[in-house]
Amino acid sequence: MKQILRNALPFLILMVILAVGIEFIYQPRTEESIIFFPINENVAYESASTLLTLVPEKKDNVYEVKWKISSKLDTPAYLRQDVGFLFINGRLKGKMNEWEQDTDGIVQEKTIEWKESSLLEAVAFHYSEIHEDEDATYTSAQKMTEDTLYVIDSNFSPLNSFRQPVTDAEKEWKTILDRVTSQQLDYLWEKAVETYGIPLEEYTAVPLTELPRFEEDPLEGFEKAEWDRLIGNLWEGLYKNYYLGIKKEDGTIIDSIDSTIPLILIKKDKKEVLVVLVDKDGNPSLLRQRVTPS
Repeated sequence: MKQILRNALPFLILMVILAVGIEFIYQPRTEESIIFFPINENVAYESASTLLTLVPEKKDNVYEVKWKISSKLDTPAYLRQDVGFLFINGRLKGKMNEWEQDTDGIVQEKTIEWKESSLLEAVAFHYSEIHEDEDATYTSAQKMTEDTLYVIDSNFSPLNSFRQPVTDAEKEWKTILDRVTSQQLDYLWEKAVETYGIPLEEYTAVPLTELPRFEEDPLEGFEKAEWDRLIGNLWEGLYKNYYLGIKKEDGTIIDSIDSTIPLILIKKDKKEVLVVLVDKDGNPSLLRQRVTPS
């Protein structure tokens, strides 16, 4: 028996080495998969959208809003991923994320239940990692989309929703909901900025929900390639440090639900991006990204 074991030992050692080698070489993608690679100019999104739709009838005294994120690339990609956030009155109330390999399209849907008149803002990042061949540099494609919906749930009028106000009543509701939301956000953001001693005059402040507006027309001073890189790196950080939970300075991670809309601070010299986060208890956190020259 000992002789058999001695004879088998080299084979067993070899098998262990091979097993370890295989485990080391083959590393399946984890959920933390958004990685910015150079933008591939030869591919494009055929469609990409974020859509909020009010269900006309209430159920058990609450209304429902259908939240849908979808996108389709014009060619299958090694990895497709869409990440989305839904904010109600400035607070995070929903998250969606899906990733698939070797596909061109992703569709996600969720139903949100809520009460009272509210401002709903949704934003999404559509991401594709492209491997054209084994020897080529990995590239990527990306796009942001957003949607805003005002829902009026009042005892004095039928359940209603709009994106842009048309009637005088809708204009009044928009003014009220915008003011209430912005006052709360501005107060918490200002406290966070003071806590970290950020010289606000050196930065351009953009709430995350407004960032898609700059996709085709970047902030002044940015070339399109510079802006794309900034946005890709930003969402990489947001996914790891916001979607998956807010990472505090002591290393703990707390759920980002009920936190405020992240405030993006882009330094005017284009060397730094800060992300101001305020959790559900009003405690601030700060993400810092250095912007390296292209």
